[in-house]
Amino acid sequence: MITRLPVWVIFGGILLSFIAGYINAIGILHNHAVSHMTGLSSQLAIGIAQGDLVRAIHLALVLISFFVGCVISGFLIQQSTLKLGRRYGVALIFESLCLFGAVSLLNRGRDSGYYLAAMACGLQNAMASTYSGAIIRTTHLTGFINDFGIAIGHLLRGLPIDRLRFGLYGAVFIGFLSGGITGILIFQQLGFDAIYFPATLLLVLGVVYFSYTHYNHYYLTKVERQYRNS
Repeated sequence: MITRLPVWVIFGGILLSFIAGYINAIGILHNHAVSHMTGLSSQLAIGIAQGDLVRAIHLALVLISFFVGCVISGFLIQQSTLKLGRRYGVALIFESLCLFGAVSLLNRGRDSGYYLAAMACGLQNAMASTYSGAIIRTTHLTGFINDFGIAIGHLLRGLPIDRLRFGLYGAVFIGFLSGGITGILIFQQLGFDAIYFPATLLLVLGVVYFSYTHYNHYYLTKVERQYRNS
């Protein structure tokens, strides 16, 4: 059971889910869900069954790109439990670069832009997997809605629930929903250039986190050396 929610977990969950909702809403507007792998897998099955191999290959590449993003996240971070000090800064910067590249390709009508966007979502989703036993998925909400339903059932039976955990889930849900709304409104004005906004946010967040962790490491190392020399 979660007893306390650090500010960085709440802020990070809301911001990353906002970005995922933003990107996915733009993709769905063009019939390209880049973070919803369940629906995409169903579309892939339909394409294969109907003999639309061109569509099926495209969807398979989107799915594979999401998977590759997860692999990259696992390689960079190595652990699924959220903890300050891990290489989230590098992962966020890499995700940002994927989105910057996606904008350039999408503006030229290249489907490969969707592959980069899906890779960015996969990287992000794998990066934020668990915190204190709570499963955190910032790019889709199926698990959250499932857990909310179970929690309500427990409440109706008079059973205790982890209120802080569901507070975290609620924050992620609101972040995803508001990100989707914002993404569509900005897309209507700027087209695919609207993706520059979340790409820049990720870049700034990655650089800030990277700088913070390296400063902390330098400071703690300096204090440790002073302690040893004293």
